[in-house]
Amino acid sequence: MDDAKTVGLPARQVLAAFARGELTPSAYLEACLSRISRVNPFINALTAFDTERAVAEAAQAGARWRAGSPRGPLDGLPLGVKDLQDTAGLLTTHGSPRAKANLPASDLPMVARLRAAGAIVLAKTNVPELGAGGNTRNPVWGATGNPFNPALTVGGSSGGSAAALAADLLPICTGSDTGGSLRLPAAICGIVGYRPSVDVVAHPTRPLGWSGISVLGPMARDVDDLILMLRSVHWAHRNDPLSVSYPADRFDNLADRPLHGLRLGYCEDFGGAPVDPDIRATFLKRIEKIAPKVAECRPVDMSLGAMDRVFDILRAEGFLTAFDGPVRETPDLFGPTIHANVDLGRTFTLADRGWAHAEQTRILRAFNARMQGLDAILLPTVPVTPFPWSEPHVAQIDGTEMDIYYRWLALTYRGSLSGGPAITLPAGRDGAGMPFGLQMLGALRGDDELLAVARTMEAFLEQDPETARPRPDLSRLRAVTPDLRSIVTHPPVLHPPRPGADPTVRTAV
Repeated sequence: MDDAKTVGLPARQVLAAFARGELTPSAYLEACLSRISRVNPFINALTAFDTERAVAEAAQAGARWRAGSPRGPLDGLPLGVKDLQDTAGLLTTHGSPRAKANLPASDLPMVARLRAAGAIVLAKTNVPELGAGGNTRNPVWGATGNPFNPALTVGGSSGGSAAALAADLLPICTGSDTGGSLRLPAAICGIVGYRPSVDVVAHPTRPLGWSGISVLGPMARDVDDLILMLRSVHWAHRNDPLSVSYPADRFDNLADRPLHGLRLGYCEDFGGAPVDPDIRATFLKRIEKIAPKVAECRPVDMSLGAMDRVFDILRAEGFLTAFDGPVRETPDLFGPTIHANVDLGRTFTLADRGWAHAEQTRILRAFNARMQGLDAILLPTVPVTPFPWSEPHVAQIDGTEMDIYYRWLALTYRGSLSGGPAITLPAGRDGAGMPFGLQMLGALRGDDELLAVARTMEAFLEQDPETARPRPDLSRLRAVTPDLRSIVTHPPVLHPPRPGADPTVRTAV
């Protein structure tokens, strides 16, 4: 089996080949390392490596497979871990000069569970500085380029994971999502990203334990590989008060959801968020293909409330909690994006915070009303085609100026506010020839149902070359000038909403 074919296999087929003795974990790891050595220099998706330990662990996994006693369902499978997540003995920088020599003593609990299932932590995946922003570039490791065109962004903050999966460097990777950090890069790179309900994957290191705006989740190249990973990471932890202990086999046998029986809603702009005309047209073409094949496919009004202002406040309180003290103590160790986010958090009051939590509750109830009778709601994942990574963020969409640098992520962060599951599926290419992501929202705690629907939808999309998952032509990769590891930092645009102003109306900078 040649290296290109081997690294392109779905994770579950790799594991099946281990079980049959047709492929060993050591041989598979060698194929991944060979691919990484050729491709990663062009896209800079993977940063710190634990190669020596991985080689030893692959050999041990091979012995267990030969003995018919694998450690767990992922035994011998190489894993990429987002550089915001601690890995014992492996550099975890968060993309920040403050942590450029950080060697954690222990794993993040999610990572520990993946190791316990047999996964081999091979490398860290690149992120924006401290996860802030939808463009994966930082002063420690530099920028990550898109496998479809290394001059373009991979999104963020799980950008390194998405790029590594799209380029077949690794079979599975971890991510996290506040305002779209899983979904955005997955869509931009043509893979699957899943934001679980707040209670599914325990996040015991979350600074604000009672706020579910930030979640951990899996990333993979298809839905079944994602479910394979989810089976090992869904669990409860006493230090995460929002996590719930579900049956261990919750995701083992998802219900079959025939396409013709699905009832779907759709919205092209999530209640009026700016969307590029080409992206809007691409999305509506997908709806035209889907609608005749399902039981129902109807437009849904997704104007759920003051979603932008709510997200601004909830996100800012998290940044302020995590970084206010460190930024005051060592301001020179933080970039302009972090300073801007902390400064924004300082502008909000306790009254603002109380209003935001009450409004988020109203938004959830409005979303629940929209979901009545539907299996999922479909939306675009990203409002623009990928832009050059040298640009810090999107400044304008279809004539609308972005009042805050992350406002272009509204299609994903508005979905975070319900606390429910969201997934993005690759659905062909946009008008510029780059991957197009189809986002699906499900009911709070309806993860089983949404994943079952997503698996059905993925199978349908894969039948048509126009909507099937696109693959990058890695033979065409060329070095980008300036080098991917050099970045120019620009202060982001961050303006707090004006008191008394309609918080859903964007104003020019």
